[in-house]
Amino acid sequence: MDSNGKPSAARREGSGNITRRIANDLGRAIVTEQFTTTTGFPFEAQLCEQYGASRPVVREAVKMLTAKGLLRARQRAGTVVQPEDNWNLLDPDVLKWLLERKFSIDLLIEFTEMRMAIEPRAAGLAADSATGAQRSAIGHATDRMFSAEQGKDDPLEADIAFHRAVIEASNNRFMRQFTDLSEATLRFSIRRTNEYAGVNRASAIDHKRVATAILRGDAIAASALMSKLINGALDLLLKAGKHTTKSTF
Repeated sequence: MDSNGKPSAARREGSGNITRRIANDLGRAIVTEQFTTTTGFPFEAQLCEQYGASRPVVREAVKMLTAKGLLRARQRAGTVVQPEDNWNLLDPDVLKWLLERKFSIDLLIEFTEMRMAIEPRAAGLAADSATGAQRSAIGHATDRMFSAEQGKDDPLEADIAFHRAVIEASNNRFMRQFTDLSEATLRFSIRRTNEYAGVNRASAIDHKRVATAILRGDAIAASALMSKLINGALDLLLKAGKHTTKSTF
C-alpha cells in the first residue's frame, strides 16, 4: 500500500513489469546522458519514491542495468554511471537506447560496417543450408519489397523482413543471435541513410538478385551480391562523413 492506503504501483502493475519499466526508463536516461558520470545517479530511496516501488524491485532494475555495463555499485559511493566504453553495445536494449541519442554520421557508418561483417556471410550460408520454410520466407520478403514499391506495403518493414529472413536462414547458431540486434540496426540505418545521405533504398530487384542466388544455392554469388547491396550505402555514408566533423556518440 502507498501512503494513501492504495495498492502501490508495483502491486498494480506487477513487480516484474515495473522492474522492466524502471530499467527501461533509467537505461534510456543513462544512454541519452540525463545521468552521467559527472551528474551522478539517483539514490535508491529517490527511485523508490519516484516509481512507487519497493527497494527489492528498484534493486533488481539496477542489477539489470549493471549487467548491461551501464552502472556499477561502489562501496560508500552508491551506484555510479559507467563510461560508455564499459557498456555492452551488443545488448539490444542498449542499442535501442543509443539510437535515441542525437544522430551521428559516425554511428551510422559503424552500424553499416557491422552489417557488412555479418550479412554477406549469412547470405552465403543461407544458400548452402536454408530449409524450405526459410527459402519461402526469403521469397515472401522479396515479394513484399516489390509490393512496397507499388505502395502496397511498408518499404522499411519489407526491407527489414528480407534481411532478417536471410540471417535466420544462415542456420548459424551464433549468427542468429544477432537477429534482434541486426533488426534494430537496420531499422535505424535504413531510415537514417535515406534521411541523412540522400540515399535511396536499394531496389526490390537488387534484393531479388540476392534472393535468387540464395534460392539456387549459389553461395559465392549470394555473398557477393549482399556485399554489393550494403556496400553501396556504406560508400555514400563514408563520403558524407568526410564532410562532417568527427563526433562522439
